[in-house]
Amino acid sequence: MQILYEEEGDLKVGAVLARAPASLQVESPHGRRSKVKAANVLLAFERPPAAELLMEAKKFSADLDVEFLWQCSGSREFGFQELAREYVGRDPTPVQAAGVLMKLQSAPMYFYRRGKGRFQAAPEETLKLALAGLEKKKRVQETIAAWTQSLARYSCPPEIAALREELLYAPDRTKAETKAVEQACKDTGLTAARLLERCGLLRDPHEYHLQRFLHEFFPQGTGFPAHEVPLVPDSLPLGPAAAFSLDDIGTTEIDDAFSVQRNAPGVLRIGVHIAAPALGFAPGSSLDSIARERLSTAYMPGSKYTMLPEDVIERFSLDHSGERPAVSLYFDVSESDWTVKGRHTRLERVPVAANLRHARYDVLNDAFASGASAGLAFEDELRALWRLAGALEARRGRPSVGSAILEYTFHVEDDRVRIAPRKRGAPLDKLVSEMMILANSSWGELLAERDVAAIYRVQSTGKVRLSVHPETHEGLGVACYAWMTSPLRRYVDLLNQWQLVAALEGRRPPFARNSDALLAALRAFEVTAARYDEHQRAMETFWSLRWLLQEGIESIEAVVLRENLVRFLGVPLVTRVPSLPEAAPGARVRLELKAVDLLERSVSAVYRETLHGSAAVVEDDTADPG
Repeated sequence: MQILYEEEGDLKVGAVLARAPASLQVESPHGRRSKVKAANVLLAFERPPAAELLMEAKKFSADLDVEFLWQCSGSREFGFQELAREYVGRDPTPVQAAGVLMKLQSAPMYFYRRGKGRFQAAPEETLKLALAGLEKKKRVQETIAAWTQSLARYSCPPEIAALREELLYAPDRTKAETKAVEQACKDTGLTAARLLERCGLLRDPHEYHLQRFLHEFFPQGTGFPAHEVPLVPDSLPLGPAAAFSLDDIGTTEIDDAFSVQRNAPGVLRIGVHIAAPALGFAPGSSLDSIARERLSTAYMPGSKYTMLPEDVIERFSLDHSGERPAVSLYFDVSESDWTVKGRHTRLERVPVAANLRHARYDVLNDAFASGASAGLAFEDELRALWRLAGALEARRGRPSVGSAILEYTFHVEDDRVRIAPRKRGAPLDKLVSEMMILANSSWGELLAERDVAAIYRVQSTGKVRLSVHPETHEGLGVACYAWMTSPLRRYVDLLNQWQLVAALEGRRPPFARNSDALLAALRAFEVTAARYDEHQRAMETFWSLRWLLQEGIESIEAVVLRENLVRFLGVPLVTRVPSLPEAAPGARVRLELKAVDLLERSVSAVYRETLHGSAAVVEDDTADPG
């Protein structure tokens, strides 16, 4: 005897070797033996041979009209052999019964399963809806196929063009237009951006890269919602000394400034003054919501998206010719050994005398080293801060800024870019970094001593991370370090400033160490800051490539980092050169540029020669001071 049975949704046949009350031992046409539950047996037969049954049943099933079967089945539940008997008008052969079973199983819209070999016809209205849906799906698939073919010929259907922004930046994979683009990308081997560029929908690579950032972080636009006007405290005491800041020429959010007074012969009183927006609005306000949503100012060449609205920045930025609210750290230093004594903090109004700019004051970097004078305002004060910075760095035993690290500044104007290298660790960089480290570590210690929660930067096992617990920052050589010196640009600093102000005023701080708001801000800032940095690096890469095209660069020197990975000299680009021969890290080579792709942000280069001498290879790092 042979049987037809169901196993894991498939119909199978075999010869019965042995029988038990609940199971059968079966041998398949290929000789494989298996145990089959009796409940899974659908049909027992003698002829034809098992393999032939399936073959002939498939042929019989192919000729059956499912619509006619549905009309014959009525509304009651039935077994497949019953329907087969009604269809052929007599007892069906095994082939006919199996064929009807196959047809029933292949038409789930027409017939619902009600058990092993049992079915029930779908109600007429339900079937009509299902068939209409099937027809609609078929038409959609035909439309997708037509769109795909058109896109593969680089001709864009108007329906695709109408969704350009969505398809580039936030594709909805349930939409037919997205499916057509994805299939066309597979067929052509192109990315969606490249495909739409070929179709004439993407003409400006810079706009594409910028809009990717804006769609991710500012889907509702870059404007600020309505908010209250922050209150600028007028009851604060006036600071005793005129302060000055030192920033890049494009800086508009001036968070920090310094003052230097001579208290006595050989003794200077130094002030580190930080803008105090925490005195103008509180946690839970609309301005807090704005800052918490943005979390940081986002920078990229030619563009900046501030964390706080312009009217808030204008009120609290330490701009010259004004008295601005500030949190000030004062301390005395001896000019003989530059020891720091008498640290104390005040909330006050600081008179800002000048906003100095690196573009003019960077000449002091060489002047300080040589002992020469440049005749600039506040030069003596800056020289004193530089000497203090050297002493502070030596006591910490850690450099505040990597002295061999090369940075690049980008100036974009009228769609042209100028890239200027700038070596970090210069005297002016060091004095700013050391003052920030001193302020952040001093205020971090103050909050820790008073058991006031804060968000700290910690480094104990190599990786720098944020924590709500005051722990060591090994990289800076300080007991604890809390970001507090950029409250106009970073939400963590603003939050910490609220905590610091509360501690100084003897009030209960707005955030507890285990509060959901504090922990959520920590996690959100880490994620958002990392994404901002990624976009900034991506846009710097784009403008570096634009510079190569703009300047008509055909060959360029590079430094080998490892294997075939090189860093270009004069522009912050890293790429792989497959043709590069084996060379030691630091070796200088000349490359010929073959192609620059602004859309993919890539450059193709080939090796031409190895140059004499070597260059210091320094990977950029992320500094904490600021």
